[in-house]
Amino acid sequence: MSQNHTETLVNNVKGVCDSNPNPSFGREQVAPGRHPASARKTKTDKTSKIATWIVRSLHQKGKLENVVKEMERMKLNILGFAEVRWKGAGSMKLGSKTLIYSRGHTHERGVGILFDVTTAKSLGSWCPILDRVVVSKLIAKPLNLGIIQVYAPTSDSEDVQVEKCCEEIEKEKGYLKSQDTIIIIMGDFNAKVGDERVEDVVGPSGTGTVNEHGSGLIGWCQVKDFTITNTWYQNHPRRQWTWKSPGDRIETK
Repeated sequence: MSQNHTETLVNNVKGVCDSNPNPSFGREQVAPGRHPASARKTKTDKTSKIATWIVRSLHQKGKLENVVKEMERMKLNILGFAEVRWKGAGSMKLGSKTLIYSRGHTHERGVGILFDVTTAKSLGSWCPILDRVVVSKLIAKPLNLGIIQVYAPTSDSEDVQVEKCCEEIEKEKGYLKSQDTIIIIMGDFNAKVGDERVEDVVGPSGTGTVNEHGSGLIGWCQVKDFTITNTWYQNHPRRQWTWKSPGDRIETK
């Protein structure tokens, strides 16, 4: 992503940095809908680093601080979260960083995106959709960048949950695409896409055996012209998994 900034962003983030993980501090609760901010387009040749993490709850004491430190250690510009497990939706400041989040009425599911100070200045708008989807648009040149952070239902979830999540992703994708925006959809899809090359969708570095969600994801990417990017980079076997079950019994990518 190409971006630089010549003026300070004015957005709707209030709140202050707070080391207490209690969700009632340092956060601005918001109603569902798009939340605009002002940002200015300019260009640079800087490369941004984007990652996503299944954090297994930020409700635990000290967990959020550890996540911020890890983001800084890895020099990430944007970090998406799945399984935030907070209540409600809103935004907050973490020192120089900006966090947006979308969650439900209970301490389950939940997603969020954390931006470093430079990238936050390009945050044009964002929208909490479901406790499984949050969307942001960054103002950049030559094209804007849209990020959809997802925590998809598991394979044993009811079909209506899966369909609702897919419908919202599709709707937001259409909204972003209409605004000259490159789209990145990231997060936990609860999908296994296997280790076999599939056109320009699945690369040579996938792992495991395709499951039902994986087959659906591959088919969707073929129709919508998306690429599953983490299957295109060769890593050491111990670095290929992105999720471990409790007790480290199962590792998946």
